[in-house]
Amino acid sequence: MLPPKYLPMVAKHITRHRGRTFLTLAGIATTAFLFYVVRVLNEAVRSATEASAADATLVVYRRDRYCPFSSRLPEDYARQIAKLPGVRSVLPMQILVSNCRASLDVVTFRGVPPEAFASTVGREIEVVEGSLADWQRRGDAALVGQRLAQRRGLRPGDRFSIAGVTVTVAGVFQSPHPADREIAYTHLEFLQRSSRDMLGTVTQFILTVDDPLLLDEVARSVDTHFASAQDPTATWSEKAFTARAVADVIELVQVASWLGWGALAAVFGLVANAIGLAVQGRVRDHAVLQTLGYGKGLIARLILAESALLSLTGAVVGLAAGMAVLHWGRFSFSMEGLTLQANASMGTALAGLALCLGLGVLAGVFPAWQASRRPIVSCLRAG
Repeated sequence: MLPPKYLPMVAKHITRHRGRTFLTLAGIATTAFLFYVVRVLNEAVRSATEASAADATLVVYRRDRYCPFSSRLPEDYARQIAKLPGVRSVLPMQILVSNCRASLDVVTFRGVPPEAFASTVGREIEVVEGSLADWQRRGDAALVGQRLAQRRGLRPGDRFSIAGVTVTVAGVFQSPHPADREIAYTHLEFLQRSSRDMLGTVTQFILTVDDPLLLDEVARSVDTHFASAQDPTATWSEKAFTARAVADVIELVQVASWLGWGALAAVFGLVANAIGLAVQGRVRDHAVLQTLGYGKGLIARLILAESALLSLTGAVVGLAAGMAVLHWGRFSFSMEGLTLQANASMGTALAGLALCLGLGVLAGVFPAWQASRRPIVSCLRAG
């Protein structure tokens, strides 16, 4: 550890060559920013697609269909599915999206029966503006996710139109699931009537099973039951359904992950280069410090502290910029009516800070070792 009284000396060494220091800090900040954004995207994909033992939800879709526009199932399937063993509840749902392709600005409507809403998906949301009663009472009403409301500047009482559907905002809700904050819930019949030739059909069914261990068994029984029907089904767990829909995004994020780790390697290279140049330019200074009583170990610690402080400063700037951009930008990525949100994460930022600090210290080890091994006489003769 370096005593605090030496920190002003370390700071003075860093600011001696301001141009070089500025360029180094800019490079570290840029790479830290890139690393943070990539890690947040990776975390968004992981949380949306990683299954857990507590998952008890299935999604029933039209077989061989991959977009809400093309998936049509008879609404009457709900009655038949409810009779299958292991099924606790069935919720028919109509999905309408403004754009089925991958996009950064998509509005998703989910039409559900108002009488079943409160006991199913409505249990996990909290209406923070407006009221659920207004939504249940009015046929053209919509409950809008908080992020969608903020992005579009919507408040209770406002009317807006997307994809040919005009609704009145009855309330704004908050949800523990990030993907739900970008959607709008409407009445099922209203959305069916608003969509051409959709009366009596739905996009999908949301099933809740009695026991999470029966998830695969119930999925097979549903698909077997409708295997010979005019509209056969394909049933997945909710996380598997999301992973299938955003498979292309997952591949892109996996490739981007290598860029994130490459950014950390760039941090190491930038710090190592800056500290190496600084040490080479201060060979005589180190000799003078040794003649004044500074031990070789103390000189090595001064160089390590300089390396760590340089890396830490650049990382703080880059990570803070990344958090600000994601927080204020409210970026989300949608595909096939499913949304992945890039939310600013303090935990990811702290992990990035620790990694940059560790790499900064590591980058200073060799220059510090070199400086501590030079004899005083050879240092005084240098230059």
